[in-house]
Amino acid sequence: MSVWGASLIALFTWWFATGLILLVIRSADRTGGNAYNRAVFFAVPVLALGVAGVILSTSDATLIGLYKGFFGALAIWGWIELSFLSGVITGPERADRPDGVSGTDRFWRAWDALAYHEVLLLAGLAFIVIATTGADNTIAMCTYAILFFARISAKLNLFFGVPRINFEFLPLPLQHLKTHMTKGPITAFFPLSVTVLSFATACFAQLLMTSNSMIEATGFALLTSLSALALLEHWFMVIPLPDAKLWRWMLPAQKRITAKEEANGL
Repeated sequence: MSVWGASLIALFTWWFATGLILLVIRSADRTGGNAYNRAVFFAVPVLALGVAGVILSTSDATLIGLYKGFFGALAIWGWIELSFLSGVITGPERADRPDGVSGTDRFWRAWDALAYHEVLLLAGLAFIVIATTGADNTIAMCTYAILFFARISAKLNLFFGVPRINFEFLPLPLQHLKTHMTKGPITAFFPLSVTVLSFATACFAQLLMTSNSMIEATGFALLTSLSALALLEHWFMVIPLPDAKLWRWMLPAQKRITAKEEANGL
């Protein structure tokens, strides 16, 4: 498969997996009750396959092994995201942020709203680092690391402030998170974030262009595409593009969040 094919696979997987998770969560929003817990429970085989894929990929330096590691890391990441968006694994704080809270107190309240999820993400990273240390194939570690650090960056930007936030995709169990986000001008952290992501993307692209084999080129094509998509997601927070339309057509109808409700949630 060509490097263009690998890039298309990364792009399609990012789009389809995101839409699938949103579809599952939106369906649980409509069903209510234990639907969130059931969604996470029935997705455990995806987590198991991801773990198996990562482990099996470490000693397999072939093209197949490359994809085992890549999709294995994505499966682990996807299950953790599903557990978070469903409200099953979030944090001890599940109430709206009180008015008037600012500074470090505001930061720690936001941390409490995400703490269990962040620890789980870190545990996933630790598992993959341990599994791939000294291995012939380390694409799983690189894949998860890109997702991990890009997500931390995105969350911090949402906390500090960005002009565009798609509140309509925030599931019912996580509505309180709106009070921890800031919709407004960017801060100095945003240019720092996009600079780091741009540099990472450029480095992977350089390694892609200087690869000595098709296997190496395919791996760096996957990582370049993933890093570029993470960069694009950051720019979606600033540039007024209809990015929500990429997934909205897949989702069942949900009550729209009005401008007044958004204002009250900030």
